[in-house]
Amino acid sequence: MSAKSSPETARPAEPSVDLASFQQAVSDCLIRHRSVLDVMSKFQETGARVNRAVAKAVTSCGCVQVDAGRQTVPANISYWEMKEHMETHVKGEMCEHCREVLEQEIGRNLYYLTALCDLFGLRLERVLQEEQKRIATLGVFNLT
Repeated sequence: MSAKSSPETARPAEPSVDLASFQQAVSDCLIRHRSVLDVMSKFQETGARVNRAVAKAVTSCGCVQVDAGRQTVPANISYWEMKEHMETHVKGEMCEHCREVLEQEIGRNLYYLTALCDLFGLRLERVLQEEQKRIATLGVFNLT
């Protein structure tokens, strides 16, 4: 795989997910952990598992490395050019096994995020649409 191609471009196209159908499926399956307290704690736990999957890719497998340091940005560039100078600190590409584990953990995290939306009567699709509008409106000023 070339340095410019991303893992997503290397894979065959998959059908898109209908968010309303996904939320309905989550709602149908959400039986044992239906309490908002259960859902919140499972959401937090799955977030930690996402972090752990990345850490294991670095420390156990070694397919990726983290080479972190202070971000340095030339003084004479515009705010709009900063992205070109900012580092992710990630070196290498995840192997297929680590990628599958990370995808699975992110999927579980999305499950509990969707469950939280469902419990409060929020439509995940609408939440994403509103966030997309904020990003489009505020652009780089939507600093998080």
